[in-house]
Amino acid sequence: MDVFGRLEEFQLDVLKEVGNIGAGHAATALSTLLDKPIDMLVPKVRMLPFEEICESVGGAETVVLAIFLRVEGDAPGNMFFILNLDAAKNMLRDLIGLHISDEQGEYSELELSALNEIGNILAGSYLSSLADFTNLNLQPTVPSLAIDMSGAILSYGLLQFGQMGDQALLIDTKFLEGENEVQGHFFLIPDPESFGKIFSALGVVSDDAG
Repeated sequence: MDVFGRLEEFQLDVLKEVGNIGAGHAATALSTLLDKPIDMLVPKVRMLPFEEICESVGGAETVVLAIFLRVEGDAPGNMFFILNLDAAKNMLRDLIGLHISDEQGEYSELELSALNEIGNILAGSYLSSLADFTNLNLQPTVPSLAIDMSGAILSYGLLQFGQMGDQALLIDTKFLEGENEVQGHFFLIPDPESFGKIFSALGVVSDDAG
């Protein structure tokens, strides 16, 4: 069943609202953690086929930094927060205020820990927002972090988590602190049987559509 071909503009608006509320929660949590104002915007929310995830972050051979975790509960799935390496460095320097190495791909344990914590906050905030909208129980596992080609990271995710759904929800995420801006890509990839539950809970399709 092609759920996404049936999504109307107002239904995508619901998903964008989920993203906006999640971004608001994440911005509040990050501002508290970093003790300075952080704003977040969600410029774009869209559904895309699984095979287009790599294209959306620059191609399967583009080296990226990814924070990924498993979603457990009523609608299991996988989550990835993907930054290109320049964006990851900018986030560490401009948003967090760390003095970082200029060497591409080189990260200290502190830097990786900080990025992991941001990914954890972001995932928790978006999941809480989706759970509030759907009344579904959605719980994140402890996140993992990897720096590799995007195609390799997704392949590793498949090995780790088993089957992934063939569609993903992409939430473009923009972090703002003063004049500094960092963009990342947040993907929710529900398991095949989970999409029907999520959209049914959002009032988009009926239970028997899954």
